[in-house]
Amino acid sequence: MRLRIIAVGSRMPSWVEQGCREYSKRLPRELRLEWAEVPLGPRRKSSHVDRAIAVEDAAMLARIPPDSRVIALDIPGRRWSTEQLAGELGSWQMEGRTVCFLIGGPDGLGQASKDRSDTSWSLSPLTLPHPLVRVVLAEQLYRAWSLGQGHPYHR
Repeated sequence: MRLRIIAVGSRMPSWVEQGCREYSKRLPRELRLEWAEVPLGPRRKSSHVDRAIAVEDAAMLARIPPDSRVIALDIPGRRWSTEQLAGELGSWQMEGRTVCFLIGGPDGLGQASKDRSDTSWSLSPLTLPHPLVRVVLAEQLYRAWSLGQGHPYHR
């Protein structure tokens, strides 16, 4: 099974790259974590932010493999405990489909991405910097997997 994180933004700080790489390599081969970056939509003084979000949405949707389960990371989404996430991850593994996680840009996800999503997940009611969301998501996926395996990392 593949877990694909599709995120708006590129050229992340080194601490983000390091964190994402670390948790990606900790996951087993049968639960591969992939990363797909989408460039920021054009934001100019004269353009409307909705146009930038629409460009980002289109690019994100183009990177979703057919028949994937799609989860939008969005503040008003469902809140899962680590144990609940571990249960969800186990269910996704049984399905065997690619699971795509969508992380929007500085202005969030557009409606097209939300409409394509099977569910919406909130990491926190706080607004988190989007580079940090990448690391938190990767760590939480690793934590959920380790819990399901009885690995001591979760303690």
